[in-house]
Amino acid sequence: MSKEVQMSIKMEPELRDQFMAVAATAHRPAAQIVRDLMRFYIARKESPNKTTIASMEELDQGKGKRFASADALFKDLGI
Repeated sequence: MSKEVQMSIKMEPELRDQFMAVAATAHRPAAQIVRDLMRFYIARKESPNKTTIASMEELDQGKGKRFASADALFKDLGI
C-alpha cells in the first residue's frame, strides 16, 4: 500500500472557489480531481512524442488540421 502525502498549492482565491464549486456540483472530492488531472498531465507528457504533443497543443489552441474521419486522415497522410 502506498503512503499518501500532503501537498500545498498556492492559487488565487477566486480560482480555488470556482474549482471547489465545480467539484461540489460534480459530487467529487476536489483532491480526487486534482490527482486525476496530475495523472492526465503526466501521461500526456510521457506517452506521445514531441510531434504528437505539438499537434495536440495546436488543436487545443484551435489550430492544426481536423479530419472528419480516420479515412480522411489516412488520405491526407498518403496511406
